[in-house]
Amino acid sequence: MGLRGWRDLAPAFGLGVLAASGQAPLGAWYLAVPAFAGIVWQVTAGRPAARGWAAGTGYFAAALSWIVQPFFVEPETYGWMAPFALVLMAGGLALFWGAAAGLAARLVRTTARQALAFALCLSGAEALRGVVFTGFPWAQPGHIWIDTPVAQLAALTGADGLTLLTLVLAALPVMARGRGTLAAALLLAMVWGGGVWQLAQPDPAAPGLTFRLVQPAAEQSLKWDPAQAERLYRLQTGYTAAEPRPDLVIWPETALPYLYTPGGDAALGVAEAARGVPVALGVQRVEGAAAYNSLAVLGPDGYQTAIYDKAHLVPFGEYLPFGDLAWRLFGISAFAARQGYGYAAGPGPRVLDLGPLGKAMPLICYEAVFPEEVNAAPERPGWLLQITNDAWFGTLTGPFQHAAQARLRAVEQGLPLVRVANTGVTQMVDARGRVTAELPFGRSGYLDAALPGALPPTPYSRYGMMPFLLLLGGLALTLARRRAHPSA
Repeated sequence: MGLRGWRDLAPAFGLGVLAASGQAPLGAWYLAVPAFAGIVWQVTAGRPAARGWAAGTGYFAAALSWIVQPFFVEPETYGWMAPFALVLMAGGLALFWGAAAGLAARLVRTTARQALAFALCLSGAEALRGVVFTGFPWAQPGHIWIDTPVAQLAALTGADGLTLLTLVLAALPVMARGRGTLAAALLLAMVWGGGVWQLAQPDPAAPGLTFRLVQPAAEQSLKWDPAQAERLYRLQTGYTAAEPRPDLVIWPETALPYLYTPGGDAALGVAEAARGVPVALGVQRVEGAAAYNSLAVLGPDGYQTAIYDKAHLVPFGEYLPFGDLAWRLFGISAFAARQGYGYAAGPGPRVLDLGPLGKAMPLICYEAVFPEEVNAAPERPGWLLQITNDAWFGTLTGPFQHAAQARLRAVEQGLPLVRVANTGVTQMVDARGRVTAELPFGRSGYLDAALPGALPPTPYSRYGMMPFLLLLGGLALTLARRRAHPSA
């Protein structure tokens, strides 16, 4: 492709960058929707696959710019990889967009129908992106609505339904110009109004529990410095011991700065500080030849009452494909693992019965971005518990995008979410995704917050992707019928 060809793709790339402004922390949906409309217009104007790929590359390069941050925690080892990681990540994920645009152009020829076909194909491609090759449903187009009443639609359709809505809103002006713009405005107003109504409904009864959320704000580059371990341990046990006493104390992911052993000195010290209050804390433990990233719950005597091992690990972050070979040849290990070259995966989603504290579904870090896995709980919990260490993601966008996606899980399930992060975002979230209490980002401290109540099971929690697939299929059948009968 010559220079002229690359220049032809520049507008699509720029529109992709603008569309990414809808993601947290900006949440500029009012810029993102017109940008998506521009992308739809671009792919219907010629070279659809190339322009779709260019738009996706710009979108993911901007939305996922935080991906370079982990490489600079140990820059002498990993820093050289940062630009390659961003370029390969953005260009690779953009292949889904290019394939969707190319398929839409092959299915239909007229601009109006191609616009709708692209919206449907890209919605399907984004749903696939969340599951293929272990899945990466980060920065979906539908996430632009998380901080608006429109997010309440996720209780019916999940995040994929929000993406379908976004892309249909973008396609309508291209399909019918002025009339399409009006139709898009009316559709958005209807969904927005429905969300406002839902948010105005009475809150469910709260269980009367107070949880202490501990945020140590450990700098990632120093987190595993042996000289810092005692300071971090004393800091967190000091927060744990503070009066008045809560019903549960929660530490973030890998917060215990020592290798965890049930009944060991470090665990007993935590229980001594808690003085009879249970503590849930993120730990690293070894069992046989395997290392695990885990959540341990300690009873009043300091002994383990429950354990959960993270099941969905981050590729290259917590394990390396062919990790033993990479370790032997290059001395490269997964970023987060402190034992060997990676963690082992736990058996899968589970619900912990914490007695008078209710039933909690634990999610460690990355696991909260996978709606279908949260939906795969073996039984309905009373609340969601996410512990995470977002210091890996920097301070500009990554932690806020991660927190926004976790809040969407609360909406989808109709369950309150307790989110405890090393540097933030640490929040208590109600069953409609609203933040009820929050710690300042990047500061060490603790927060005592009341656990909100749970709503009845949502349609999404009952039926999963079925409502989204029915909507997608219905629109596809309508498009196919009009293709077969142009006068219809």
